[in-house]
Amino acid sequence: MKKIFLGLMGCGTVGSGVVKLFYENKDIISRKLDGELILKYIADIKTPQGISFGPTMFVSDAQKMIDDPEIDIVIETIGGQGIAKDYIEKAIDSGKHIVTANKSLIASHGNDLFQLAQKRGVDFRYEASVGGCIPIIKTLRESLVSNQILSMTGILNGTCNYILTRISDHGDTFEQALTQAQAKGYAEADPTLDIQGIDTAHKLAIINAIAYGMPINIEDIYVEGITKITPLDIQFAKQFGYRIKLIAISKNKRDHIEARVHPTMIPVQNILSNVDGTLNAINICGDAVGDIMLYGYGAGMMPTASAVFSDIMDIARNLLQGTGPCIPLLSFKSNAIHQLPVIPIDDIETKYYIRFAAVDRPGVLSQIAGVLAKHNISIESVHQKGRSVEGTVPIVMLIYKAREADVQRALSEISSIDVVRRESVRIRIEDD
Repeated sequence: MKKIFLGLMGCGTVGSGVVKLFYENKDIISRKLDGELILKYIADIKTPQGISFGPTMFVSDAQKMIDDPEIDIVIETIGGQGIAKDYIEKAIDSGKHIVTANKSLIASHGNDLFQLAQKRGVDFRYEASVGGCIPIIKTLRESLVSNQILSMTGILNGTCNYILTRISDHGDTFEQALTQAQAKGYAEADPTLDIQGIDTAHKLAIINAIAYGMPINIEDIYVEGITKITPLDIQFAKQFGYRIKLIAISKNKRDHIEARVHPTMIPVQNILSNVDGTLNAINICGDAVGDIMLYGYGAGMMPTASAVFSDIMDIARNLLQGTGPCIPLLSFKSNAIHQLPVIPIDDIETKYYIRFAAVDRPGVLSQIAGVLAKHNISIESVHQKGRSVEGTVPIVMLIYKAREADVQRALSEISSIDVVRRESVRIRIEDD
């Protein structure tokens, strides 16, 4: 039986899951592969506790596995963009095939790394970088290869989804929900990448490139986090038949695309609105298949390890057959990849929920409506609920489809009206 030798860089949460899956499911893996995988090295700066490594060699310097000519596949689960990038570049130069779960690295440096891998003739797999165990990348690169992708809409961050679920179902404030997420291990001590929407933007940049045949472009994606979402706005959303989720939105406009990440009101009848807790889901619309939904755990030790192993198995099967990489790294051949501009957020047109805190006196509504009309913004409905102790009332408006720049200018002007107190709240609506 032919042997395929592996080296693992990083043995934190995901790396430990890879080791655990390797040893616990070794029999079924071998039967499906018709070959033997040997985990020869694990590299980390400290030895993980509670893991049986068997005959695997533990080293503190990943260069040892990179220099070993016997190693076929290097698995990177270090994370981040510093040392992980350096080691991956060295491994590619040494002719090693690469498997990684590092979405930050792929989103920021994937174009260069893929070009380097192509020149060296090695495979580079990254299924686990988007959606954990959900086979988003494999679906786009293989199952939907004949489709023109029309749109992708998804919940791609379990931390944010858990926080919004807590606010919605338990009435927590954002701070209370974040504390709960950290206590359960769903949020990092520094949750910035998650709650500011940056993690989701990394993932959207990757799947945009695969879906549309464009270079990975993280810089032009509009990103807005969930830190300003309040229980009050979630309650209003429910009354109007919506739920608030952090949504990654991508739309194919032929010669350009929409690509944005922000809190979004979606109808309760939309399946995505019922994806709760730490689960992820994405709706992909193709011209041949219509709408399909992928759903599952987007993070965690074993779900992510499962995705990592799917890449390991694909590469190992190619090696056993004596073939090189057979699927382009971004689905499209490198000479077919072309720049595709991303529409600036100011030019986006969508519907809006807007909440004002206004002094409770006659004529306030007409003043606000007048400013909106001046900026070509039409009001679908107006709702005034309750009376606050500070002498202001919440005025909620649902706005027909309008241009983002016009909405921003109108809200800036309205904020200077003396009867409007505090900054207005604006949440975009997607109900197509």
